[in-house]
Amino acid sequence: MTDMPPKLAEIVEELASAPRDVVLEMLLEFSDAVAPLPPELAGGSHEGMEQVPECQTAFFLRAEVGPDRVVTTHFDAPQEAPTTRAFAGILAEGLAGATVDEVLAVPDDLYVRMGLAAVISPLRVRGGNAILARLKRQVRERL
Repeated sequence: MTDMPPKLAEIVEELASAPRDVVLEMLLEFSDAVAPLPPELAGGSHEGMEQVPECQTAFFLRAEVGPDRVVTTHFDAPQEAPTTRAFAGILAEGLAGATVDEVLAVPDDLYVRMGLAAVISPLRVRGGNAILARLKRQVRERL
C-alpha cells in the first residue's frame, strides 16, 4: 500500500484490521466528517459536479487540480446515506493534500482492501468503486 498517500494507507490499515462492529462505527465517523460544499458549489443544483449513478443514493463529486498538481475533492451526498457519505469521508480525509500522481495511484480495489466487502453489500461496494473511478477520471481530464 505504499503507493497510496500515507493518510489513506493508514485509514485502509485501520479498517482492514478492525473488528466488524468497530468498522461500522468508523464508517459512521467518516460519514459525519464530510465537509460542506464551498459556496460556489452549494445550493443544491450540483452544477459543475458529476453524479455517480452507481450509488444507491444521489451522490455528486468534483475534483480540482491546482497549479501545484494537488487535488482538491468535493463530495455531496444526503445525511441519510451514511455508507455513501463514509466513502466520501474516507477519500476526503485520505486524499487531503494528495498530488495527481498519488490520487491516480490509489488501487481500484481500495474498498475491498479495507475489508468493507465483509461488512456492507456488494452493491454499496460497487458504488464506492464507481466514486473512486470517476474521481480518478476527473483528475486525468483536468491535467
